[in-house]
Amino acid sequence: MARYTGKKNRIARKFGVNIFGRARNPLIHKQHPPGMHGARRRKKSDYGLQLEEKQKLKAVYGMLSERQLVRYYKDALNLKGNTADHLVEFLECRLDNVVYRLKFASTIFAAHQLVSHGHILVNGKKVDRRSFQVRPGMTISIKEDSRQSKQINDSLDNSRRDVPEYLELNRQDFNGKLLNMPTREQLPWPIEINVPEICDFLDHTT
Repeated sequence: MARYTGKKNRIARKFGVNIFGRARNPLIHKQHPPGMHGARRRKKSDYGLQLEEKQKLKAVYGMLSERQLVRYYKDALNLKGNTADHLVEFLECRLDNVVYRLKFASTIFAAHQLVSHGHILVNGKKVDRRSFQVRPGMTISIKEDSRQSKQINDSLDNSRRDVPEYLELNRQDFNGKLLNMPTREQLPWPIEINVPEICDFLDHTT
């Protein structure tokens, strides 16, 4: 399974926001974009703007690969209704992202590890596939012998993060549910992302 191993702080500086929600904000000491003396933000072409929107979306969901994003877009395109909304639903309902949104992990990358290492149960059964699609009504929980983890408990007790309204967290029992499919307006993204522009970009490049 592909895993991003690049410099995460560099990505955050590129977009000018702590996009991964890391406890140590990478912008505190280096607020400028990466590059010689902090590369100046130049005016971008329409293509460049759409490309940047796509890169932001991939980053928010843990540096998705191009192949993964294209696959989700094609799946969304095959459904009736708004393609942008369906694309967001596919991404937001990935198991690793739901684990992150429920505060079981402090970052999306920590959520990757929890899922991949077998710490997560879906309806009582272990699921170690990060891309697993969570559906409304499914119960996501921490495996019994993993509930003493300091990292998990510290993340759950972090008052700086809230659980989105489309999810329900039971802190005492280390579980949560997806109540309904999220809308774009409900997403707690750390940066504004123009999803229709991304769909238009993918429509012309795939």
